[in-house]
Amino acid sequence: MHPARRAADGLVRARLLGRWSWPLSFDCSINRAAQRDALVSHRRLCTNRARCLNKEYASVNEGFFWTPEAEIGSLLKRHVKHQIRRFATSTKVNRNSRFDSLKTNDMEHFKSIVGAKGVIVDKDELVAANTDWMHKYQGHSQILLRPQTTQQVSEIITYCNSRNLAVVPQGGNTGLVGGSVPVFDEVIVNLGAMNKIIEFDEVSGILVCEAGCILENLDNFIGGKGFTMPLDLGAKGSCQIGGNVSTNAGGLRLLRYGSLHGNVLGLEVVLADGEVVNMLGTLVKDNTGYDMKQLFIGSEGTLGVVTKVSLLVPAKLGSVNTAFFACEDYTSCQNVLKEAKRQLGEILSAFEFIDRPALDMALTHLPGTRDPLPQSGKNFYLLIETTGSNETHDKEKLDAFLESTMEKGFVADGVVAQDSTQAASFWQIREGISEALGKAGAVYKYDFSLSPEHFYKIVEDLRDRLGSDAVVVGYGHLGDGNVHLNVSAREYKDELLEKVEPYVFEWVAKHKGSVSAEHGLGLMKPHALHYSKSAEAIALMERFKALLDPKGILNPYKVLPGTSKTVSTPASALNAESAVVV
Repeated sequence: MHPARRAADGLVRARLLGRWSWPLSFDCSINRAAQRDALVSHRRLCTNRARCLNKEYASVNEGFFWTPEAEIGSLLKRHVKHQIRRFATSTKVNRNSRFDSLKTNDMEHFKSIVGAKGVIVDKDELVAANTDWMHKYQGHSQILLRPQTTQQVSEIITYCNSRNLAVVPQGGNTGLVGGSVPVFDEVIVNLGAMNKIIEFDEVSGILVCEAGCILENLDNFIGGKGFTMPLDLGAKGSCQIGGNVSTNAGGLRLLRYGSLHGNVLGLEVVLADGEVVNMLGTLVKDNTGYDMKQLFIGSEGTLGVVTKVSLLVPAKLGSVNTAFFACEDYTSCQNVLKEAKRQLGEILSAFEFIDRPALDMALTHLPGTRDPLPQSGKNFYLLIETTGSNETHDKEKLDAFLESTMEKGFVADGVVAQDSTQAASFWQIREGISEALGKAGAVYKYDFSLSPEHFYKIVEDLRDRLGSDAVVVGYGHLGDGNVHLNVSAREYKDELLEKVEPYVFEWVAKHKGSVSAEHGLGLMKPHALHYSKSAEAIALMERFKALLDPKGILNPYKVLPGTSKTVSTPASALNAESAVVV
């Protein structure tokens, strides 16, 4: 589960390092300024609460914890260093000497573009913008800009390019690989104020909007007109559509509606020299040469800044059914997937996999969770959802599917949710596994894409390799081959990490998988890119980067491995000229 998700009471809860925060919440319907201020305040408190994970501070309970504002900066830096010491091998990123530093006249120029209110230099707000959701990375940016129009974005980027000032495009800052935060003193360009819905065609289902629109707000808007967004994420109450597109976000609806590469019809993008490229098409079919928009989907802001998006959204279907199955072995899970595609066909919308250790984590650490099949005692579980237009027909189809797979011996036990409450209890388990792992102790997280044949083999092989040193947990989107491999231990140890990495990356490469299924590369994984891409492919990526951003000002140190080298680095090396990435 993502650090921010929609809770049962309909409010967004934020999570830090696997622990639920106290009940601070914000309603997506309130004005954006108040919402933003609440988020900044919340992150400040979360930052302080995280300090308790350091042995120098008192232990955390699930209540309220407060540290004076004056200590925030020093505590955050100390926390980052503490995190770094948990890892044996890290990647040292050196600041690009070609980039200039921010001057007073730069700030004045930015004010002339976006106005005084659009230039943020307040240290408290910058703590939030400099820190990623997982509180793993902290930058040193001294300024955040809030443009309200594409023209303002263009003027900002044009100026930064002329001054050799590095830029980090930022949306909701909900990424999990450090892609939306500065590494050093880059200028943060936050698109949150660009949140207008430009048009929506209720006949074609084509939505055109600005990049700063929050995903959930878009879903609510088109939901009232009988449509739904083609992606659903745990962070939907905070993430922005521009960031979703820039990271090619996946989520729970990918099996049914596909990736954003297929749902995005057009983009408006600002290039590194400030040029605005209008590719904002609203045609489902357009076969006129190179499909340039695809280059920017998933590029994580390294090739251009997405400012507007055109999307084809599907109709919202009213019949939703959910089932929870238990299987004897992983081979049976594969057979159930095969049968689901054949028997459920077009109504199959989710096919989620949970192994026994993952289920036990959820049942142990998440209050209110209940085992849907308490008598089964099996090692493998599946959560299956169908979405259609005929409730009676769809329910009959799912019941018949359950009966058929049980007769064939693929399913040992199963239950179909009788109402939305029971269905929500099933999803609570699946979506709460990540939170439960955080509560259990130290956790190393991996997001791999593998064929169904190898989906669980990596979990078994790593489990054999680590033995009693850790609990290896496997769960994820079996329907699209995305396994979330997690290593749970009592504490972070260099010796344990050395057994895990680079073993897991080499394993994925050997079996022709991807080291990042849906989270992207960001700052966390550029060093692992060669496990999934050939040298020729990486060289071509670098050529695209050099062509579109010759000075390298757009989101530097991310995605491509050229600006970093792998070294063993002590925490004392952390400073404004070099950063240690873990």
